[in-house]
Amino acid sequence: MIHPFYIQLALLLSGIALIVYLTTRLKVHPFFALSLVSVLLGIGAQLPATEVLGIMKDGFGQVMKSLGFIIVLGTTLGIILERTGRTTAIANFILKRVGARHAAFAMSITGFIVGMPIFCDSGFIVLSGLGNSLARKAGLAAASVSVCLATGLYAVHCLIPPHPGAAAAAGIIGVDFGRVLLFGVLVALPAMLVGYGWAVYAGKSAAFSEETESVEAKIPAKHYNVLSSLLPLLVPIFLIGLKSFLVKPTQTSSFAQALAFVGDPSIALVIGIVLCFIGKGNRDRETVSVILREAVEKSGGILVIIGAGGAFGHVLAATKIGDHFSDVLPLQHLGILFPFLLTFLLKTAQGSSTVAILTAASLIFPLLPALGMDTENGKLLCVLAMGGGSMMISHANDAYFWVISRFGGVAMEPMLKVYTVATVGMGLTTLLMVYLLSLVL
Repeated sequence: MIHPFYIQLALLLSGIALIVYLTTRLKVHPFFALSLVSVLLGIGAQLPATEVLGIMKDGFGQVMKSLGFIIVLGTTLGIILERTGRTTAIANFILKRVGARHAAFAMSITGFIVGMPIFCDSGFIVLSGLGNSLARKAGLAAASVSVCLATGLYAVHCLIPPHPGAAAAAGIIGVDFGRVLLFGVLVALPAMLVGYGWAVYAGKSAAFSEETESVEAKIPAKHYNVLSSLLPLLVPIFLIGLKSFLVKPTQTSSFAQALAFVGDPSIALVIGIVLCFIGKGNRDRETVSVILREAVEKSGGILVIIGAGGAFGHVLAATKIGDHFSDVLPLQHLGILFPFLLTFLLKTAQGSSTVAILTAASLIFPLLPALGMDTENGKLLCVLAMGGGSMMISHANDAYFWVISRFGGVAMEPMLKVYTVATVGMGLTTLLMVYLLSLVL
């Protein structure tokens, strides 16, 4: 008789293969692909059809409850920083301090800082013109500078909330956002440096593509100094971190409650948004309305994908496939390696880091006790390991790959040699950092 695990595993692999086929070959939106596979997987596991729909709704709703405000507000803050030219102000400040001779490193640092509130594709599009100009002035290869910027953005995109993958994983696994943010920065820095090092080494002889697109940032006449540009970014991070490390659930003092309120990720992001509009010339009603509308529209697309991922995860949990993993796999000996490898395989197969980490988190959550990662620190390490896995391997099925190629002026072959290999190094570096953290936490 066939073990129930193998039957459910076959269903799961078929479902993942269908998601990959629908999203990569047929170009179906991930929301519809995840929703369809959730229904088919539930029915295939012999769950009643009406029960499957109820499970999906519960999963979708729980994700919206935990992440809805954070995704919308994080997207809003990022778009405001981008549209008001503050990201360019930060980039120019870093470049002045570092100098044109070290333009590649300056772009890595710029990508790392600017990428905290801004999605990697948007950040690259906005800053790619600056990077291309610097490459020409400094006599550097376009591939080196472009991939330095790209990997700086990518490191934080995969590891740090409020980016959707890291935020969703933290919500599903049940990890404090502040801890993921602060330890994510610690892990992302070495990953960024590895991306920088490989980009400089391998990008020297890469060809420049003539098919380079450009975009003009919508920068108003008002010029922002670096302090006013950084405050909306740093204040929320500071408040969230302060709450995570100073406020305990048992504390009931007025100060602790006030700190818990302002340190809540949603409130901290609102404070960052308000800081963007303090000062003269920042409250034009029409401009504010356009920016806020754009933020809501962009975050809506992200939310439906994350919600569908939550629905898919709930259906997976209902099939109880996780209960059988420990019967056939030595999970207690795999630890952080299992979430890393699972996310890496999903990322490589279908291209989206967000979908990869969402799917992996849903599968891994019921396995945390078997993996020996059901403590607070264990859950944190699990989320960071999945973030590292979601970095690699970024290749031609990843939309960000083509954004870098088109706007950075890097041809297909050097993209694979420089950027794709860099993502492998970044992912493995993240795994090493998570392992080192596991020795001290």
